[in-house]
Amino acid sequence: MLYDKTYVMNGKQLKNSILQWAIQGKLVPQDPNDEPASVLLDKIRQEKERLIKEKKIKRDKNASIIYRGEDNSYYEKLLATGEVKCIDEEIPFEVPKGWEWCRMGELISYQNGYAYTSSELNKEGKGLPVIKSGNLMTYEVVLKPNNDYVENPSTKMLASAIKKGDLLMCLSSQSDNPEPLGKTAIYKANNTALLNQRVLKMRPWLEDMLEYMYYAINSEYFHYTVSHQGGGSAQANLKLGHVLSMLIPLAPLKEEIRIVDKINTIMPLVYQYETTFLKQKKLNSELNERLKSAILQEAIQGKLVPQINEEGTAQELLEQIKAEKQKLVKEGKLKKSALNDSGIFRGDDNKYYELIDNSPVYIDEFLPFQIPETWTWCKVKDLLEIQTGASFKKEQANANKKGIRILRGGNILPNKYIFKDDDVFVSEEFVNANTILKKNCIITPAVTSLENIGKMAVIEKDYNNVSAGGFVFIISPYIQDFNHSLLLAYFLQSPFLIEAMRGITKKSGAAFYNLGKERLKELYLPLPPMAEQSRIVGKINEVLSSIMSR
Repeated sequence: MLYDKTYVMNGKQLKNSILQWAIQGKLVPQDPNDEPASVLLDKIRQEKERLIKEKKIKRDKNASIIYRGEDNSYYEKLLATGEVKCIDEEIPFEVPKGWEWCRMGELISYQNGYAYTSSELNKEGKGLPVIKSGNLMTYEVVLKPNNDYVENPSTKMLASAIKKGDLLMCLSSQSDNPEPLGKTAIYKANNTALLNQRVLKMRPWLEDMLEYMYYAINSEYFHYTVSHQGGGSAQANLKLGHVLSMLIPLAPLKEEIRIVDKINTIMPLVYQYETTFLKQKKLNSELNERLKSAILQEAIQGKLVPQINEEGTAQELLEQIKAEKQKLVKEGKLKKSALNDSGIFRGDDNKYYELIDNSPVYIDEFLPFQIPETWTWCKVKDLLEIQTGASFKKEQANANKKGIRILRGGNILPNKYIFKDDDVFVSEEFVNANTILKKNCIITPAVTSLENIGKMAVIEKDYNNVSAGGFVFIISPYIQDFNHSLLLAYFLQSPFLIEAMRGITKKSGAAFYNLGKERLKELYLPLPPMAEQSRIVGKINEVLSSIMSR
């Protein structure tokens, strides 16, 4: 049975649920004989007072005590001023009796990383390793093969040195990928390392709390709070003050130990489940893609729906297309060269030929399958006009999101297009009106990775302020009919045409391939009668919808 994405929890969701149960006191039973968390907080405060007297740390001006009043509301008292305020709106959920709410800053000492210059770093492994956000993996910190090192660290650099048992938190992320923000790992190596800027070092005042703190910080509640700091949308930077003010549900120390033991017992099973889940998901994704490819190949070979003689022939449709092209040429909307059709025909020997320089050339070897009698072979150029999108200089793009929105390769998904928050906008003066996207045109990346060759989307309506970029093709059918555009887009995504398109690409850089416009125009394409096209599109849509809903 195929994986049902509606009802099955993935490994990440299962892990999040377990950690959420843990910090809500629902993972292990409470023991009334445990010393309450208030005793644990007293021990921490006593330890901090001792260090303050020894002048090893400074008194925290934001230190506070959170307690529950006689009215059952939560209150916070600032120790420096004695000010008391109700914080009921901040408390996200109830915790068991014997637990306490407190601020993160009450439980940890902390230190920011150091801002290194490139001249201070080496990749030869000389000196102390520098830990960056990319070193923070699940649970622990891992050095990379190309890790940075510092050979002779200064006193300022050594101030951010880390040792075994430190919690490290990522304070930055890329705006288009907020996932690393707040990611926390435990430094477990025995060797000293240095900390890079925007990674925060934290150490619980009581060592026995380390793993509980790690799991609490990695809970879904905590990460939601991190990504929506200040109540707004996802942030790219996490402020230190926000980290220190975060509320932590604190369990009695013995219960913390039971919680950690339980999580450590469960997590290997969760990771095993995640591995199985991902394998199953990959298999289903591959199966869906194979089914989709099979359907499109059946469609392009004329095997998806029956032929109906009364629907006419594709040759009649080609004559309509020729007439439309002649009309466009007369109106000055199309170059005369577009009238040079391929002239493909079937000879008396039942084989296919193409007129090249007025001479018939045998082309059966390029046509790998038979098509129905009512269909005909033609070339892409016979049916479609192809142009590249708007070309502009980088400095001509604006940041105020005004003007013409530019769709790039990342905006094109299989059979649909999307607008993105990071879309580029360009003033109208820099965009040719011919590249403004209109209903029925097809967009596809002209320069992309090999696996994304043939990614197509049909534009669903006329736009006044949306264009494709210079590395995207705008493919316009000469016949303006939405089903006709859909059919051509589906055919261009069939295994036959995908293989043909990959065969004409040229390498462009290390990982990109260039799909030439003139080479694309010369690819062979089977054409059904117009009425049959609508039936094919309807059947493809029905089958693909069924596949994607499995």
